[in-house]
Amino acid sequence: MYLHRILTRSPSNLKGEELTDKILILVTSSNRRECRKIAKHLVEKRWAACVNITSPVRSIYRWEGKVEEAREFVLLLKSTRQLFPTIRKAIIKLHSYKVPEVICLPILDGSQAFLHWIDESVKHPGGADVIPGEEPEM
Repeated sequence: MYLHRILTRSPSNLKGEELTDKILILVTSSNRRECRKIAKHLVEKRWAACVNITSPVRSIYRWEGKVEEAREFVLLLKSTRQLFPTIRKAIIKLHSYKVPEVICLPILDGSQAFLHWIDESVKHPGGADVIPGEEPEM
């Protein structure tokens, strides 16, 4: 019930509570080299504060009418909601998949020190390097 209340509230019914602007982005890739390339690019550009690359996972999915199974790696990116459009465009451009998984999840709450660190580690929209809606510099 608590999660439902948080996910369905709007800014007008927060009643003193604030949601963070921080996000967790999930991306899968078939190889570690591509994961590192994407991760380094996003952190170097300061669009992501941190990117974790998991050990291989087993993915089972439907593709072109057939059930497939593959070994993949998962990237877990921490950033801000305002940077998501820029991050999504960069991932799609750098990724080898025809349809890359790029899923954005809100970080509802967390360690204040960690959330502050994310904020300090990424560039903010309106800065010289990021203009929302425009193509990211590659």
